[in-house]
Amino acid sequence: MATYVADIKKYTSSVNEAAVAGIVKHLGIALRNRDSSLVAGKDPTELARVRDSFLKKKLALTDADDKLDAAVAAVIEKLKADNSKSRVTVYYLLAEHYKKLDLFVKSA
Repeated sequence: MATYVADIKKYTSSVNEAAVAGIVKHLGIALRNRDSSLVAGKDPTELARVRDSFLKKKLALTDADDKLDAAVAAVIEKLKADNSKSRVTVYYLLAEHYKKLDLFVKSA
């Protein structure tokens, strides 16, 4: 968990650790495999998967694909210096961008 928080802190000023924990829980078993725990920033199929599975299904966004693709591209650009783009970091930054971090925070 601390590794994910530290990675996210490189790209945003404040990190909601409860939201990080929720994203980690959401991703579950996918994080056990190195390949599925990372986002291939140059693979159009992978980027479409992020758009369709995360932005549309999980965040319930209804924007046009080109707008969603632009948001994904902006996050990938922000992480361009990092060869291993953590799926948790990408999802966190997208959820933060769309102000949807609360979806991942359990109510008390």
